[in-house]
Amino acid sequence: MSNIWKTKPLSQLLDESAESEEGLKKTLSAGALVALGIGAIIGAGLFSITGLAAADYAGPGIMISFVIAAVGCAFAGLCYAEFASMIPVAGSAYTYSYATMGEFIAWIIGWDLVLEYAVGSATVASSWSGYLGKLFNAFGVALPQELMMTPFDTYTLNGVVHSGFVNLPAVFIVTIMSLVLIKGTSESAMVNNFIVFLKVGIVFVFIFVGFKYVKAENLTPLIPENTGKFGSYGWSGIIRAAAVVFFAYIGFDAVSTAAQETKNPKKAMPIGIMGSLIICTVLYIIFAYVMVGVVNYKEFTAGSGGDHLAPVAIAIEHMGSVVNGTVVPEYPWLNTTIIFAILLGYSSVILVMLMGQSRVFYSMSKDGLLPKVFSEIHPKFRTPYKSNLFFLVFVSLFAALVPGRVVGEMTSIGTLFAFILVCIGVLVLRKTQPNAPRAFRTPLVPLIPILGVLTCLGMMVFLPIDTWIRLVAWMMIGLDVYLYRGIKNSILGNADGNGNDNKTYRITSYCGLALTVLLGILAYFHHLDIEAGGADTGLIAFSVLMVIVHLAIYIFYLVKKNNN
Repeated sequence: MSNIWKTKPLSQLLDESAESEEGLKKTLSAGALVALGIGAIIGAGLFSITGLAAADYAGPGIMISFVIAAVGCAFAGLCYAEFASMIPVAGSAYTYSYATMGEFIAWIIGWDLVLEYAVGSATVASSWSGYLGKLFNAFGVALPQELMMTPFDTYTLNGVVHSGFVNLPAVFIVTIMSLVLIKGTSESAMVNNFIVFLKVGIVFVFIFVGFKYVKAENLTPLIPENTGKFGSYGWSGIIRAAAVVFFAYIGFDAVSTAAQETKNPKKAMPIGIMGSLIICTVLYIIFAYVMVGVVNYKEFTAGSGGDHLAPVAIAIEHMGSVVNGTVVPEYPWLNTTIIFAILLGYSSVILVMLMGQSRVFYSMSKDGLLPKVFSEIHPKFRTPYKSNLFFLVFVSLFAALVPGRVVGEMTSIGTLFAFILVCIGVLVLRKTQPNAPRAFRTPLVPLIPILGVLTCLGMMVFLPIDTWIRLVAWMMIGLDVYLYRGIKNSILGNADGNGNDNKTYRITSYCGLALTVLLGILAYFHHLDIEAGGADTGLIAFSVLMVIVHLAIYIFYLVKKNNN
């Protein structure tokens, strides 16, 4: 059997989770994990994507979309909880996949998690910058626009178009959150708990203030009639909105990355994962009810950057009495408060995403698939500080120099893919190791994992083709890294002295060729959907280049390894 399918023994994983002077420090309780999950979940999704999805896809039915997305998360969350109670090791879905489906699948999911955590935190940081500018504007202070935008963004001043220079606020927030993480996990949890307390309080204020202004006519019909276009209202719109607002739930899975730093992970992990998910689901549905009940969903806008504040701002502007046909807001101060809440929400999301990313790379480095620098622990703080520093630089550069256009769908598809593998992993482990100790058992197996796979896959199918193109291209780059470095440095693969087997290289290359063909097919169908002069032509050119280059790479490896 090729080393590519080798699984990591549970006994070895449990030994790694034991606390030592050289390892990660165990400081987190079940309550801290719940707060950690809430800190990651409540953020960009609640304050921005809710309005976008209601305006473009679901209308008042956005509440149903949240329920559908929550059901998918619940299925996956139950599977996560079983794994986290069995394998309390840093690394989340990467570690679970290594224990059940082998190194190759583990590498794929670990690389996929970069899409969720690192890229996600960079885009949130970019958006954080725009809201900081709005907060200063509320107090009459105008920050230099060129220092809040990337070189590829433009703004108009006195009729003249100017280009940005660097997004400094985005660099600032990433730096601060990274330094907090380096200082220690318990300190990070304290900061996160404070932020969670404040932003959840503001969410409650919005709900209680807005509840009395909800109008029945804004909620009727609950599911607007489909426009004749797939995904534009009707049930297809409800499901597409569920896939889009799934971004709003991303974060509860990040709780599992802190398993190795939890005092009693077998009991605390299920509480942290499911507790944070349940609390946020209830808040989301009520928040959405108030938002689309106060104002007609058609009045919401779907801009970018700071414009994502519009749905909440419009709802607040309609919380008042009508004077001469015009609504006079009774709580204008709430807009500034909501901006503050968004800044706090984004900050905690960045904090948890950066922590999750560093812990995934910590585990991959310990397995030899990535350089050792990512698993080096600070002698005093006992955190993977070099990994934190690397992502401080990487995420800061990305946020400072790359336009911060929200890629919620791209992050969602990566996370949905991770959830599918976790659900499959539970089925595999129940079959291969049925007697392994489990502090928490996913109920109704195999029904729950199968429903988790089908629900998540269904939401993936409803995402746009260009999102699939980016996912496939990212996975191809990951295979490049695995072929060039991961296979020959794998600790598990070389454990029996038979590492670097040619079969592993060939299987990886064949998988790469399959992805290359898939990318070509997706690019072709995407091309058919593009209108003349559409902005997506650049993605087509990128896809063609990726296909040509990678055909050469994978054929080279196949020829080389077949001849050896």
